Amino acid sequence: MNDTDDRPITFYRLQGCPFCERVARLLEEYELGYRSRFVEPMHSERDVVKRVAGVRTVPVVVDENTGVTMAESANIVDYLESTYGEGAAATAGGDD
Repeated sequence: MNDTDDRPITFYRLQGCPFCERVARLLEEYELGYRSRFVEPMHSERDVVKRVAGVRTVPVVVDENTGVTMAESANIVDYLESTYGEGAAATAGGDD
């Protein structure tokens, strides 16, 4: 589910990064299609991430569904939960 070019979410990550794995688990849990882009291990060589998100750290998620580009695993987890998880279901429920 993570290497085709027609996925609306692009996930910039580093192999073996626990923060990236946290985001990957949540993307899988919510069954969100995404495209993985593995970045250079050397922080100073992560130019692609710098161009996309303005930072050289990972993880970074670019969600074409909402136009959101976001870094930092805790922020990404909060965003995914509120947009696609139980937080989204609670706000979509209305005043029932």
